[in-house]
Amino acid sequence: MDKAEAAEAGITLQVLDEADFTRLTGSVAGPSGTPYSGGVFSVDIQLGPEYPFAPPKMRFTTKVWHPNVSSQTGAICLDILKDQWSPALTLRTALLSLQALLASPEPDDPQDAEVARMYLTDRARFDATAAHWTRSHATGLKSDHKVATLVAMGFAADRARAALDECGGDEAAAAESLLGGEIGKGG
Repeated sequence: MDKAEAAEAGITLQVLDEADFTRLTGSVAGPSGTPYSGGVFSVDIQLGPEYPFAPPKMRFTTKVWHPNVSSQTGAICLDILKDQWSPALTLRTALLSLQALLASPEPDDPQDAEVARMYLTDRARFDATAAHWTRSHATGLKSDHKVATLVAMGFAADRARAALDECGGDEAAAAESLLGGEIGKGG
């Protein structure tokens, strides 16, 4: 795949420092028809001394709500980045595999058990949360107005963001969740 084909697929790859070709950054466009659509997800790539005979170390630096990606660290659970790596694979192929993973999660082999559980038990809530995280972290659009509304109600900004994330960006549900938490604390 040449650069033009990769760009058309929504994949980019660049060296961070011309003096150090072991550190790269990539980006993956969220696949259409998924909660990740419209987002662009950055990936940190480190090549070890055994590359291409050993897989690159890759992690998402953009926060993503996905069963096979750690919501905390961006670590990725994908077989070709572990035991199924082949020296015949390229970094662009690996990025395309990440894009395919966004489109087809593997909840039975999760990196983040909480996200996988939500995916398996409450798909609508999972989709809403993943779409909210995409809007909040992988696009130029932020939910700052929703956070500001909740802050104006007296909640701390970090708690407001967490409640919005938990509620898939639903401002009313986040307010209800926050109010329920306040009531439960004894006011």
